[in-house]
Order: sequence, then structure tokens, then C-alpha cells
Amino acid sequence: MKLLAVASEAYPLIKTGGLADVVGALPAALAAEGIAVTTVLPGYPATLAALDHAEAADLGTWHGGPARLLRGRARGLDVALLDAPHLFARPGAPYTGPDGRDWPDNATRFAAFAAAAALFAREGGFDAVHAHDWQAGLVPAHLRLHGGPPSLFTIHNLAFQGQFPPSVFPLLGLPGVAYATQGLEYYGGVGFLKAGLWYADALTTVSPTYAAEIQTPAQGMGLDGLLRGRAGALAGILNGLDTEAWDPATDPHLVSHFSAGDPAPRAANRAALQGAFGLPPRPDAATFAVIGRLTWQKGVDLVLEALPAILAEGAQLVILGTGDAELEHRCLSAAASLPGTVGTRIAFDEGLGRVLYGGADAVLVPSRFEPCGLTQMCAMRYGALPVAARVGGLSDTVVDASEAALAAGWGNGFLCAPGSPEMLGAAIRRAAALRRDRDAWSGLQRNAMTADWSWARSARRYAELFRALVRSRAA
Repeated sequence: MKLLAVASEAYPLIKTGGLADVVGALPAALAAEGIAVTTVLPGYPATLAALDHAEAADLGTWHGGPARLLRGRARGLDVALLDAPHLFARPGAPYTGPDGRDWPDNATRFAAFAAAAALFAREGGFDAVHAHDWQAGLVPAHLRLHGGPPSLFTIHNLAFQGQFPPSVFPLLGLPGVAYATQGLEYYGGVGFLKAGLWYADALTTVSPTYAAEIQTPAQGMGLDGLLRGRAGALAGILNGLDTEAWDPATDPHLVSHFSAGDPAPRAANRAALQGAFGLPPRPDAATFAVIGRLTWQKGVDLVLEALPAILAEGAQLVILGTGDAELEHRCLSAAASLPGTVGTRIAFDEGLGRVLYGGADAVLVPSRFEPCGLTQMCAMRYGALPVAARVGGLSDTVVDASEAALAAGWGNGFLCAPGSPEMLGAAIRRAAALRRDRDAWSGLQRNAMTADWSWARSARRYAELFRALVRSRAA
């Protein structure tokens, strides 16, 4: 089977978050299921520089400027790029400029990208299309309204919907019938993600629990009614982890390599992270880490409010990430006021993040909502136990170290109610107390490190869905 994946980022070519990890890892997992994947990406400077390519199609003037489709190999992936310099040859991140603000023409940029991807799907002989998130949300609409192979649309985070004013509709290249409630019209505007939800032949999201949560008013972000209406076409498939790229036995970023069978060398990584954050090397102190986006969704404010629990346990806290300016300031202020206890680095630093995973005792993930989350999987793979909120994919991956679980030899982390600094503080205290029981902690750590976080099981489920789509279209 030939599958065309459509996404705005893919690791290791371009990455802003977990979407890139999924899009980059899934092709190899699907290859084991007999599915050959070509991934369409925008022609950002970074993706163009990595591609050994040949021209696949000259698109002429495309949404305001010259464009062409390039096809080739890039860092292990079969890739096609929309080379449209007027849209993508820019400094900054994929969606924002150097000033951190969204590009004002994002609607045009990703409308052009989706139209080109749909054209390539129709003319490239692909059996099915896998579109990811709002940036590819118009692809199922083009395929349904203009013809093409069946499509599956994956929601990675319902909070990001690609909503634009109605004035952008004429730029999309879709017939007028699409601008309707039963289409992509959304509260008088245009919803790119809504287009994917409405027009795709099948829908998935990135964990079973999140698939149920987004059908409720509390977490449906205004789309719960549509999602309930499409419940028969919606499946929750847990994300996997590229276990070759994430391997503490070989990771070049680590100071010292280790494994589930020999975790003792983690101590060198612990010492390295303490040094990097200006914390004293205290082997007796539990070390908690926050890694990733510093946002309200991720509950970083709850961590700061739970600092009394960390202080009471004589523990240390390290924070690495970027995000909301106010939360960045509060994290820096905490480090300034609690030297030796809290260390903060405002940066996106993949290498240092690996050291934190490989040296911290526990990683704090108190998200208010979490579609899947890779942070907790990476942490467990590297022997850092997650202290996480009981939501979304965190519920599907973290087994709480309750008394019953400990007695049965289960557990790989600590769960608490979402949105509560008090409940997070209680979970932190439980983790710090259990760390003092070295045998119990070692058992939890072993459970976490030996769990199967690979893509194999999830890839089988995706393969079943793609084959069902092809069979249904052929019937």
C-alpha cells in the first residue's frame, strides 16, 4: 500500500513539538506492516536544505507566487516538499516569525500547502492519505470535494484549530458548498481543523482516553457535538516512541549510558544536571524536573504553587523549556529566590533535556489536558518516574504506585487529579517518600524502563484502519 502523510513538521527535519516526533517515527513502523509512506512537508529552509531531491511537478503560480513539488530522501524519510519561497522561505519558526507572533498569512500558507498535497495525492497513485492537525485540515476537504483517495485525519491537540476570518475562504480553492455549518464554517469564520473533522473518511486522536474526553463539553473545545456525531469514525490510538532514537544505552547526549538492567550510571547524569542548573550535588535529595512547554495547559503554574511540597521534602527542582512570558518570568524568579533548590533554563535544548530525563528522579507532568504526551514516555524510558495528572494519554500510560499496585509489583509513576496544586503536592510527597525506599523505587523504575513504548502495536492499528479505508472505497 502507498500512503501519503501530510503534516507541517516531521522529526528530524523540522520540529516544534510532539507532532513532529509522531510524523517522523510512524513511517518506519508502518513499513513493517507493508505500508510505504511518503511524507509531504512545507519547503521551509531547514527541510529544503536536508532534501536530496528531484522536481516532481511545476505548479506554476501557486497562491501568489511560483511553486513546485520536490521529491526525494531526507534523513531516512521519503519526502515531498512544497517549494514555494513566497510562503515558506522565511526566518523564524514554522508558524511564527522571529518576533514570536503568528505569520499574518498562515491561512494562505497552509491552504496552499493542503491544495498541493491533495493534488499530489490524486496524481501520485496513492492508496490513502493521512493528514495531521489543522495545518493539513483542508486536505480531506479537497479529496472529498474534488476527488481522490480516502483520508484519515489525526487530531494531535484539539486546542489548536486553525481558525480564520471568513475573508480567507476565497483563497482556499474549495467550492462554495464547503462554507456551511456542515463543512468548514465555524462560528462565522473558517476552521481548518473543523474541515478535517467533517470531511475525512476516518478520524483518530492520539490516545483512547483523549478520544473520549474530546466528545465532552469540558474538553471538546466547541467541537464536541461534531465529534460525538462522528464517534463511529473516531478511534483513539496511543502514540508510540522511537525507541532507537530514545535509548539510554546509546544516547549520545547522555554523560553516562545505562539500561534497565544496570541503572547505576544514571548517577553521573544526575550530577551533570545539578551542575548545569547550579544546584549542589546532593545524592540524598529527590530531583524533580519540568521539561517542555511552559504553558497553562502543561500546568507549569501548578508546579510553582506546589513548591512548598518540594521544599518540605528537601528536594530539588529543575525547569527547562520555553513558553508563556509570564510563566517564564515566574520560573526564573523561583530559581532566583531559591538558589540551590530550584534551577531554571529558558531554552529549547534537546541535548540537555535528554540529560534531565537520564538523571532526574521524577518528571512533573501536571497537564490540565494532554492528548497523549511523549514527555512521560521519554521519562520512563530513561528511568525518571512521571508525576502526572490523570488526564488523556497520561491516564493511558502511567500506572499509579498505589499500595495495591506496589503489592502486586505494578506501577511506573504517580497520578493526581488535574488542576490542583494541592493534589500535585501530595503526589510529589508520595514520590519523595517512596524514593527513600530504594527497593520499591528500583522496582517502579524497572517497570517504567522495561515497558514497551515502541510504535509496533499502534502501527498495527493504523494499518488496519488504512486497509479498511481502501477496502471500503473499492467496494
